[in-house]
Amino acid sequence: MTLRFAGYAAVFDVVDRAGDVARPGAFAGAGLVPLLWQHRGGAVGVLSAVAEDARGLRVEGVIEDPALADAVRCGAVAGLSVGYRPVTVRRGARRELLRVMLVEVSLVAVPMQRLARVETCGSPAEAGAQAG
Repeated sequence: MTLRFAGYAAVFDVVDRAGDVARPGAFAGAGLVPLLWQHRGGAVGVLSAVAEDARGLRVEGVIEDPALADAVRCGAVAGLSVGYRPVTVRRGARRELLRVMLVEVSLVAVPMQRLARVETCGSPAEAGAQAG
């Protein structure tokens, strides 16, 4: 069974485990990219929305892999992460990501950025009922 989800793949101005910090505008203009598991292999679902808002890079999509959908549904997997290529960075106390090329978004067991999380999920039928 598939699972619809939404959350933040990156949150602005929060230092990640590698010491990087994404700044507002870093993902501006990013389009749809593959949804992977742990940054590896083939797609495990499809993203329907990828866009910056005031908080960070918000994503929405559907997880098509049944085992992973179950793990997200029960809360065993809740992390999100971005795969990117840096385009413009500023170095100081931290590496500030000012502009990146988004390559993929992954569901992960342990996110590099602690606030990058799935925030809502439900079946496609439930998501449609919640929207209406």
